[in-house]
Amino acid sequence: MAKPNKKLPEKSVDIYCAKCRAPLFRYRKGGKGALVKCFVERIVADYTEVACQCPGCGISFARETLIRGVPAYKIIGGKVTHK
Repeated sequence: MAKPNKKLPEKSVDIYCAKCRAPLFRYRKGGKGALVKCFVERIVADYTEVACQCPGCGISFARETLIRGVPAYKIIGGKVTHK
């Protein structure tokens, strides 16, 4: 399978915990769809101390995985919001 595009998207979104509204990431997201996965190389600012765990309430909001050979976080549905 092909790797994700190396050219980063122009638009940055802020990703928050859906439960406590703590900031999690600033992410370069492409497209208009829902947030399903976050490629680690596209994360601009990471506000978490432990990977995939909210610093405010401690819930696990994603799983670490490899997608097309690139490290990524698979988001658990309903655990995060973005704007």
